Amino acid sequence: MERRAAMHEPMSEERLIEACRRGDREAFRLLFEAHRDRVWTIARHFIGEEAGARDITQQVFLKLFTGIDRFRGEAGIGTWIHRLTVNACLDEWRSRRRLVFFDLFSREAEEVFGAGPDPGAARELSVEVAAAIRTLRPKLRIAILLKHFEGLSYEEMARALGCSPGTVASRLNRGHQELARRLAHLRASRDE
Repeated sequence: MERRAAMHEPMSEERLIEACRRGDREAFRLLFEAHRDRVWTIARHFIGEEAGARDITQQVFLKLFTGIDRFRGEAGIGTWIHRLTVNACLDEWRSRRRLVFFDLFSREAEEVFGAGPDPGAARELSVEVAAAIRTLRPKLRIAILLKHFEGLSYEEMARALGCSPGTVASRLNRGHQELARRLAHLRASRDE
């Protein structure tokens, strides 16, 4: 009875990781379920297609499963998973050697440029924003994704990207400047 009650209690992150290190498939399933949506979302926006996002998600969790012994616990497991995701996205981008398309939805464009009365216009705006994002260099693009789609802090982004918070700020600043330059015509037409 005591064992059954323990099975219903949520495991601490440390116990979950230790169980994964011992090969506990249930613990790994719990870790997968806790993080798969975030991994898929980053991959989906970076790669621009569902099949590619699924492949990256599988790669990330395979690396996590086979490399859990290398997790040192200096940061949270979520940060390490973000780092694995960033690396997998960049590896995929390098292998494709082409810019990717982000399927941004109208609500993201509306947040930046304001909602309009015409849904078709909002979709066109979304397409233009996506086209501008896909032209960003990968390091700027991934910083934009982690900040605006995942809502990570500068410190969390720095750990995930393997750089300093200052570098994160610089990448975001350059990314925003590039996007503002490339989308300036949209603001001008909106102000008319």
